[in-house]
Amino acid sequence: MMPQRQRLPRPKLQPLHEEISDLLSHKEEEDRFASPLEARKKAMDFLARREYGQTELIRKLADKGFERDVAAQAVTQLTEEGLQSDQRFAESFVQSRINQGKGPVRIRLDLGQRGISESAIELAIEEADPDWRALAREQRHKKFGTSAPSDFKEKARQMRFLQYRGFEQDHIQSAF
Repeated sequence: MMPQRQRLPRPKLQPLHEEISDLLSHKEEEDRFASPLEARKKAMDFLARREYGQTELIRKLADKGFERDVAAQAVTQLTEEGLQSDQRFAESFVQSRINQGKGPVRIRLDLGQRGISESAIELAIEEADPDWRALAREQRHKKFGTSAPSDFKEKARQMRFLQYRGFEQDHIQSAF
């Protein structure tokens, strides 16, 4: 004979709409997004993966649900402590774009869109000090081969490509 299984008392269940209301009414989730400490933690998580510019980091925190002024306060504090630096971000960004074969015009535009100051952009590009002409030539050879373009239409196409990549006119001319 099998022993009888004991039945445990069933917990009293709330109607589903009440459970959802309870979940939605919790203030701690709202408080989390108003907390400078939580914003700081999240910003440090982002910075642990890669460098960010101040403006970009504030936007990223706001996109995650943090109040914009709380995010700005947290990022400003990180900047003051040296954990976030627009200059460091610009230097790393410039080097990564050079490695991708991008020119100075494109790099300046991309950094400007990320809220980096002109002085920080120029300093980062100056410190990287690449040979833009050689880079333009290398990108042209990589895409189109080493032979000269056969006609004007082909040369114009190759020049548009280099212009799109962000090279200045004298860099493009020296690539041919």
